[in-house]
Amino acid sequence: MPPGVVGGGPPTGVLVRAGAPRRQAHGTVNADGFGVGWYASDDPVPARYRRAGPIWGDLSFADLARVVRTGALMAAVRDATEASADGEAGASPFTSGTWLFSHNGALRDWPHSVADLAAALPPAELLGLEARCDSAFVWALVLHRLRLGHAPPEALAETVERLADASPDSRLNLLLMDGETIAATAWGDTLWYLADPDRGVVVASEPYDQDPGWTEVPDRTLLTATRTDVLLTALKEASR
Repeated sequence: MPPGVVGGGPPTGVLVRAGAPRRQAHGTVNADGFGVGWYASDDPVPARYRRAGPIWGDLSFADLARVVRTGALMAAVRDATEASADGEAGASPFTSGTWLFSHNGALRDWPHSVADLAAALPPAELLGLEARCDSAFVWALVLHRLRLGHAPPEALAETVERLADASPDSRLNLLLMDGETIAATAWGDTLWYLADPDRGVVVASEPYDQDPGWTEVPDRTLLTATRTDVLLTALKEASR
């Protein structure tokens, strides 16, 4: 899950993280797609650019990134849980309204382990899944809670709790942002953040530079961040 950023400093190193991640514990390369979502000035609905292939194979992306200016963005590279025909529809970030969402991980015994959770979703939401992959399904569960009025941290914590019960040993690092705030979970994979009072906050799967300010988020933790503050909460406590 490369970065979610709120603030003035754009992230670097997404290309390196796709081909040679340093701290990735599961898989060795992220070549099954990538995506970037960002917020233009005075527009609460994010723009999005996604492709099905590896980021290093897109000759236009570097030129696009060179001219985009934003105070908040999300970038993700994909190592697919299993082969599918979803193409770029299976690549994060997923979006609805003002939200951007990414899932770094995998559901164990997908899709059988979460059949009961799928059955509990409203039929229209289940049929409207953007892709037939585990990450798109996780996003549907989170979005359902957001539509019910749950706060972003609560929506993530409840979703992780239910998925962990239904599909033990799943990796559930989730990232959700609306252009002003970031909510994220560390559950089974690495998560780091960098907070700079002058530049904002970056949340990422691993540090992208040698800045000593990078802090690792403990496993089973919920992170909530604004441009000036970062709050860490044990997930069991957050889901109450």
